[in-house]
Amino acid sequence: MATARAVLESLLRERQLDVTLTTARPWMAEPEDRVAATGISAIDGPLGGGLRRGHLSEIVGPQSSGRTTVLCQALAGATARGEVVALIDTSDRFDPATAADAGVDLSRVLWVRERGDATRALKATNLVLQAGGFGLVAFDLADPPSPLRGFGAAGSIRQFPTTTWMRISRVVEGSQTAVVLLGADHIFRSAGGATIALEASGAVRGTWHGENDRSRFLRSLDVEPRVISASARRSIG
Repeated sequence: MATARAVLESLLRERQLDVTLTTARPWMAEPEDRVAATGISAIDGPLGGGLRRGHLSEIVGPQSSGRTTVLCQALAGATARGEVVALIDTSDRFDPATAADAGVDLSRVLWVRERGDATRALKATNLVLQAGGFGLVAFDLADPPSPLRGFGAAGSIRQFPTTTWMRISRVVEGSQTAVVLLGADHIFRSAGGATIALEASGAVRGTWHGENDRSRFLRSLDVEPRVISASARRSIG
């Protein structure tokens, strides 16, 4: 029995599926060339350096929870490393000026704009991933202005079958591309991927800019990232 188990574990590791093993394994930092750092220590630390390349991860949370901020930080880190990145923007939410202010090199960004048709956006994502050559690919499915076309009356992201995300995972398996989904709720993560769940801190403390109430504007919100990593088999809050 011990020999058969050892053979099975060896085969799983060859297929990079060893993170699904239930046997205890010490958690270790990943080599730098196997992760895409987000530049946020509260996220990169628990993940052993960043999002794992060749895997599908997700950034989830309610509106104003910091999803876009985390994404822009990740894009900025990737473009600073000289990588080309892609953003499939399902609901045309991306603001290039804000991204540039966050340090994103827009000359290295492929921006695919859609206006609510999730099925078309998914096809674009598949084409981008099959083309290859991207360090980071983000598929933004958050906050549609109206029910997403391609999902019927319910307009639910969950109407994409799980096999959809499994196929995407297979496309990038073993590649140098880190894929991240953005949404309000959990969508999917591959065996070596992670869920970055953004939650409001307490009563949602805000940072304001301006000298008086009439001229002040909201600069940021304090949120707490909760990282759930299959490879680490634990939740870090």
